[in-house]
Formats: sequence, structure tokens, C-alpha cells
Amino acid sequence: MGIARIEAKFAALKSENKSAFVTYIMAGDPDLETSFEILKDLTHKGADIIELGFPFSDPMAEGPTIQLAAERALKGGMRIHQVFELVKRFRTFDQSTPLILMGYMNPVESMGYAAFAAALEEAGADGALIVDCPPEEASGLILALDDHELALIRLITPTSDEARLKTLIKGVKGFIYYVSVAGVTGVKSAEASDVEKAVKRIKALSDLPVCVGFGIKSEDQARNIAKIADGAVVGSALIDEIKNSLSQKSAISTKVLEKVEILAHSVHSARI
Repeated sequence: MGIARIEAKFAALKSENKSAFVTYIMAGDPDLETSFEILKDLTHKGADIIELGFPFSDPMAEGPTIQLAAERALKGGMRIHQVFELVKRFRTFDQSTPLILMGYMNPVESMGYAAFAAALEEAGADGALIVDCPPEEASGLILALDDHELALIRLITPTSDEARLKTLIKGVKGFIYYVSVAGVTGVKSAEASDVEKAVKRIKALSDLPVCVGFGIKSEDQARNIAKIADGAVVGSALIDEIKNSLSQKSAISTKVLEKVEILAHSVHSARI
């Protein structure tokens, strides 16, 4: 379904006056089966859209939390082809939740754009967010994704001026991901007042939904972002639950999903 599945989800949420709760986990963290147990139940606990990271050895945009998640996944043998298989397994449980793969260019370049896009569609993913793919070099990837009606999601940062914004939003489909803080994931906290100004700037240039991530950790932060954006993205706070439960492996999925449920309620009730 690709882009259509993303558009349908945002339309449904808009009809209910709700912001989307977007969750991020790393495929294969801390191991393949545990990440699958988490993945298949995210929607049941309130996730509206899922970002599934594919591990890379040099995740330059990530803070320590997600860097360590990538290391755990790689040490466990997780590779890109297994990520696609994980998505296929997820689709046997869930046909309606948008799922975006998020990662870095190196594995995509190794596969080739056409092969990567075809594998995304076959697995049942709806698009990709490639962190280190600048718009000036994205035309080949965009064409490959367009051939399969898949979305390219792009990060927009607080340092992007209006001229740069116009360049960044070209070719983007599905939604825009606004990075709420300068720097890497999971270190600084999002400030709603700063985010609100940025969301308005982006919406003046694009009709796409704007989701906000990087720095959303608490219920209050999730609620405040949900009031002003079309979606709130949480990743590091969930992966922290994995890290903190490594000594009690049987409790990992329970802890993560409890956190998802709490934050989902904050997001979905923000505009009531």
C-alpha cells in the first residue's frame, strides 16, 4: 500500500482530532525474536505509525542509546535482509499500520536503489527515512521509491532556513519529520514553544503532516508536542527500556510496551 497506507492513517487520526503516536525501535535489538515480540504488539498498545531502524555500524545522527541498540543488533547477527523478513512477519499480524524503515545510506547503496525499493514493497514497508541522504543526491532513490509508490521521509532540523526548507521538502511524501533539537537523538529535550514556531514555518511551505521527534521522553513532552504537531515520535525512551531490562530478558517486551501504552495515551488525549 505504501504512501496510501500512510495517508489513510493520518486522515483517520485527523477525523478524530488526534495526533499520531510514532514509535521507533531497532530491528534485532536486543535480538531478533525479542524485537519481533515488541514490533507485533506496538499497535495494540497505541502506536499509529512504526519506524523500524535497520542497524548500521556508524549511526552518526544517533545518541548513545540508539548507537548501543545498533551495536547489540549487529552483534546478534542482524542484517538488512533479516530486517525485511521481520517486516514480512509483522504484516502477517497487521495490514493497516504504516511502517517506515529508518537507517543510513551505506546498506541502501550496497543493495542498489531499485533492489532496496523492491524489497521494501515486497516486505510490506511503506517507505524509508534515510538519515544521511541529502536532497541533492536523492533523485535516484526517490525515483526507485516512486516506482513502487513508497514514501521518502526526510529529516528537517532547527538550523534549516526557509531557502533550505524548500529544498528539503522536494520529493518528500507521507510526512515530514522535524527534528526538535539540534544534535543527536536522545540527549536534549524538546521545547514545545520552539517546536510550534518551526511547525508553522514548515506548514506554510507544505501540505504534508509534520511529525516531531528527537528529545520526547516524558508524558508531558509527548502531550505538548501532540497539541501542536501532526505526530510525536518516540525512540530513545523506548530503547532505554530495553537497555534497562537486559538483565531480565523475559521482561523486556513487557517494559517497552508498558511505556508505549503510557505515551500513546498522552499523545491521543492531548487535544481533548
